[in-house]
Amino acid sequence: MTSPTPDPVSIDLDPVALAQALIRRPSVTPADEGAMDVLQRQLEALGFACRRMRFGEIENLYARRGTARPNLCFAGHTDVVPVGDDAAWTLGPFEAQIKDGVLYGRGAVDMKSAIAAFVAAVANMPRQAGSLSFLITGDEEGVAEDGTVRVVQALAAQGEVIDHCIVGGPTSASLLGDMVKIGRRGSINAWIAVDGKQGHVAYPQRAANPIPVLVDILSRLQSRVLDEGYTGFQPSNLEVTTVDVGNTATNVIPASAKARINIRFNPAHQGKDLQAWIEAECREAAEGFSGRVEALCKISGEAFLTEPGPFTDVIVAAVGEATGRTPELSTTGGTSDARFIRSICPVVEFGLVGATMHAVDERVPVQEIRDLAAAYTALIRRYFETFA
Repeated sequence: MTSPTPDPVSIDLDPVALAQALIRRPSVTPADEGAMDVLQRQLEALGFACRRMRFGEIENLYARRGTARPNLCFAGHTDVVPVGDDAAWTLGPFEAQIKDGVLYGRGAVDMKSAIAAFVAAVANMPRQAGSLSFLITGDEEGVAEDGTVRVVQALAAQGEVIDHCIVGGPTSASLLGDMVKIGRRGSINAWIAVDGKQGHVAYPQRAANPIPVLVDILSRLQSRVLDEGYTGFQPSNLEVTTVDVGNTATNVIPASAKARINIRFNPAHQGKDLQAWIEAECREAAEGFSGRVEALCKISGEAFLTEPGPFTDVIVAAVGEATGRTPELSTTGGTSDARFIRSICPVVEFGLVGATMHAVDERVPVQEIRDLAAAYTALIRRYFETFA
């Protein structure tokens, strides 16, 4: 790790100002555009030893203050999705302007403001008994192959211990603090390709139509009820996301047919078992077919659950102290980088209201950023009171 930089930086520790500085870096995945530099300078000024961990095109940052346990880590990402129609924005997506008390910009909700709020919370706290750390990636919104997953692997190989982790994604539903995520369903994608033989529809014996085989495969997959739910989780669901033949003629049997499915699954399943089932159904449907059937599966993440207990109690109490609300402990929503961190420590997600994330005019009230910083401040204090 590099040595902490004692010199102060020009960014105000007001979380809104730091959020603005981060938003002004157009870090659309995989670009960084200096966002990590902004964050690193601020953390070094607060006494953190920072380590840049670059994998492929992706900039990652692990920073730690302290050497003792417990080590409470904040995880997040500085990369953002594309802006879409730039002209449709009320204010420039990377200008980070404030209008009527609302901060506009790509990353304002997901999730540069949350990073700024946690930095501000750390700045407001005296030196803790244990350690605080940041695990920040530039690859959460992309394919997520050179980001958190690689950093977690590297830290584990080096013997770095993280005891608990907060992911600052936008988990609140309608009001700040009304929901935190204590688990997520897993996700598996499958690309199914059936290759037959093209021919004239009047002479089917001369062709091998791939469409009936593909329809049979999809019917087999959709006919199974995966489960009726799992404690704390909704039922797993399989969705067909695309079917492609590309045949523009009315009198031609096509040569190939393709489909893609996604399964969001709860802890009743493991990705490898679902993959084996998909592959088995494809083999059975292909029996007697003269063409070729292939299924390519990719497991994006396994399902996980952080059981309610002392760690979740700390978060619930901190949210209540800062907002007056008791959050719902939820497992809904899509995947996040928590799926990689859960392999090394318990992880809970808590951040801003996600209503405008990834949308044109992504925005957040500036008071909500300050309230989130207050909640993080209470969380840090309560955490070390409980675990140190």
